Amino acid sequence: MANVLPKDKQIAIISALAEGSSMHSISRMTGIHRDTICRLGVRVGNGCARVLDAKMRDLTCNFLQFDELWRFVGKKQKHVTFDDDPTKGDVWTVCAIDAETKLVPAFKVGQRDHLTANAFVSDVASRLRNRPQVSTDGLRAYVEAVENAFGMDVDYGMINKNYGADKGEHHQERRYSAPEIVFSEKRHVVGRPNMDLVSTSYVERLNATTRQHMRRLTRLTHAFSKKIENFEAAVALHFAYYNFVRRHATMRCTPAMAAGVERSYWSVADLVEAAS
Repeated sequence: MANVLPKDKQIAIISALAEGSSMHSISRMTGIHRDTICRLGVRVGNGCARVLDAKMRDLTCNFLQFDELWRFVGKKQKHVTFDDDPTKGDVWTVCAIDAETKLVPAFKVGQRDHLTANAFVSDVASRLRNRPQVSTDGLRAYVEAVENAFGMDVDYGMINKNYGADKGEHHQERRYSAPEIVFSEKRHVVGRPNMDLVSTSYVERLNATTRQHMRRLTRLTHAFSKKIENFEAAVALHFAYYNFVRRHATMRCTPAMAAGVERSYWSVADLVEAAS
């Protein structure tokens, strides 16, 4: 019979993973082999996906923002060869956030294409009970996806941000920083969106939080997923932790509490128990 980690060890490992520690560092701190840590993270992450699927239903989200987050599995796309596993290469995590409650009602791991956009937006629509206002960046796949999922029962606006090229003496110092926004343009797509509230600022801030709390998404590190299954489990663990456990600084509660999904804080122990 396989050895089972004590519950306190499981909680400590999941807490460290959710706060952005790498599996190697957790292994050094706890003395537990990284393969054991990986298997636990995948098991709990898959359980978190089931918890999110069950809990994120019949939601009221008035102002939704969509965006995509890039990473790679195994190797970057430019290094992929024809005989590689088809799951290797670039991978995108598309997620939504409610600007009022900061809740993440849905996410989708896939590519930056029409197939992933349609699956993602359809999933978001199936979880809502109200007519939302949706804001996205200029990715054209969203236009078709929003129309297919919501029809005319949505207020949709798009914001296009134009970035300048880094030039001059400070180029090297800024090479890892986001380029300066030259101008942004808002576009009405469907319905009657409040154009003053068409924005992707909250979801872009969510992307920064996600990169800080998921070591395999942190830029310029050796941490990355070797398998797509591990990546998907890590993403589910992060968003379950974000929604149910992590106290949002400006809301002074968890997003799940602000949205009325839960009445109280969850501990990591509660999350591990629910995902079992």
